[in-house]
Amino acid sequence: MLLSGQGKKIVVYLAFTMPSSLPEGFPPPTPPQSIEVKDYPAYRAATVRYEGDLGRATGFTFEPLFRHISTNNIAMTSPVEARYLAETRSEDNFGQAEVSFLYRSVDILPERIASGVEVVDREPMQVVSTGVQGNYSWANYCEHIERLRAWLALHPEYKPVGVPRRFFYDSPFVAEDLKRSEVQIPVERTGH
Repeated sequence: MLLSGQGKKIVVYLAFTMPSSLPEGFPPPTPPQSIEVKDYPAYRAATVRYEGDLGRATGFTFEPLFRHISTNNIAMTSPVEARYLAETRSEDNFGQAEVSFLYRSVDILPERIASGVEVVDREPMQVVSTGVQGNYSWANYCEHIERLRAWLALHPEYKPVGVPRRFFYDSPFVAEDLKRSEVQIPVERTGH
């Protein structure tokens, strides 16, 4: 009796907080405050380019990306990816980004692609990654990208080979202090 009204709320809450599945072959998220080198397989993604306040990139691009996967009956996966296309050494948060919903499999082909959405195939890559727990703010991203740069300075056997990216694992309905993300820099191993 008591659960009938509350049960509906619980089901709705779980629908928005249960993690989506990772794309095929993706490693699990890096634990908070850890740094590790990880390998990712090739993957396919629906991508929208954005220019403006980088702290708002994922919110601004959510609607066209969600419409794309909905109209094509493509299951949502986690994480959402944001690639920052320019140097991000300060808290100046204006720039360009590519925000992507990742497909579960590289075999998925959409029937329709809306204007402003591009389907991109990404090559396998190696990254240095740090796990983050907490809000998705730009300041939080900047703090963790500097942490990775400091790690790279101490590990000359790895060199950066691409633009930084951030993986967002949780929905807007998850409490700010519980949200999980990763900040990553693509790398390759050098001869050191």
